[in-house]
Amino acid sequence: MLVDIKNLRIAFETRTSRFEAVRGISLQLSKEKLGIVGESGSGKSLTARALMKLLPSNAKITADTLSFDGIDVLKAGERDMRQIRGKRAGFILQDPKYSLNPVKTIGSQIAEAWRTHKRGSRKEAAEAAIDLLDQVMIRDPRAVAKSYPHEVSGGMGQRIMIAMMLAPDPELLIADEPTSALDATVQAEILRLIEDLVSRRGMGLILISHDLPLVSHFCDRVMVMYSGRVMEELKASELMHAQHAYTRGLLDCIPSLTHPRDRLPVLNRDAGWLNP
Repeated sequence: MLVDIKNLRIAFETRTSRFEAVRGISLQLSKEKLGIVGESGSGKSLTARALMKLLPSNAKITADTLSFDGIDVLKAGERDMRQIRGKRAGFILQDPKYSLNPVKTIGSQIAEAWRTHKRGSRKEAAEAAIDLLDQVMIRDPRAVAKSYPHEVSGGMGQRIMIAMMLAPDPELLIADEPTSALDATVQAEILRLIEDLVSRRGMGLILISHDLPLVSHFCDRVMVMYSGRVMEELKASELMHAQHAYTRGLLDCIPSLTHPRDRLPVLNRDAGWLNP
């Protein structure tokens, strides 16, 4: 099992208050595709970042179990986490223009990621960067490797981020809203690319998204979160037939071209959803 989380809680504390953002999340993941969906603020990204120990210092993390391939993340030191982050688990963030270094060429950034974990020569790293750009379907990878982040489009930037995360051959890929800043056509291309790479390399995948139809077609399982809790977990193929009132409410709010409505419904929330 790649990921094992039991009763994960994440709280943020100040001198005067305490807010619990994740409230008892449990999930297990092997080499499969798990989609995590829910509204903004439901705790999706926090859960993924807790697994990588990428939360700010004022975040208080507790869990009965928080492990990656048998490694206790709660007890792991920074040196141990560097062996997981990037090397064994890649994290694709939402917007590449905030993740890529604007003053370094694309090829040098991918080569740096490759050398950090592969320990090869500069020449080997440069060739590996070009090969990785080719793997993510970038035309003329040698020319792109010499470019700077501001010289490429959003879709190409996202492909570059994927190439950088794939450099160390990770066992798990975490994609946090990887297509949120892209148009529908490019979204489909990026997701097909991720699906092909995950299947070809035999990786596990955690896909965080607001797009329920996308997740239902792309993932094996779906976990629905609301206000730091899991409301429902089911097979992705059964998502459109979900039973929980919150999941049904999210599905009902999706606009449809085949069944247009004058006004989309407002999601009615139940305080009972937050009860243990």
